[in-house]
Amino acid sequence: MTARASTLLAAAVMATSALATPASAQAPAAGATPWVLTPDMGYGYDADGRTFAYKMGTNNAKFLLKGAKKVPKNTLFFIGENGQLYMRSGPFLESDGRFKFGPG
Repeated sequence: MTARASTLLAAAVMATSALATPASAQAPAAGATPWVLTPDMGYGYDADGRTFAYKMGTNNAKFLLKGAKKVPKNTLFFIGENGQLYMRSGPFLESDGRFKFGPG
């Protein structure tokens, strides 16, 4: 599997995982903006750091899920100062709902 295919696969799994939890069960933090993810789209982050959205079909869903991993709840994705995409598992909100890593 190419690096691009692996990246697209990981992004698609991330998108699918996010849709598995009802939005009403999660209270958004102040200033948070929800992602708009749909089950018929794949989201990719390529080797050059560019992001893409792809319309997906269902004829190869088994291949897409083979080797895929679920994204754990309480996972934060962000771009570092070096332009690299990172993820951090664990709490990212304060007890009062404010974003831990926000300004101030």
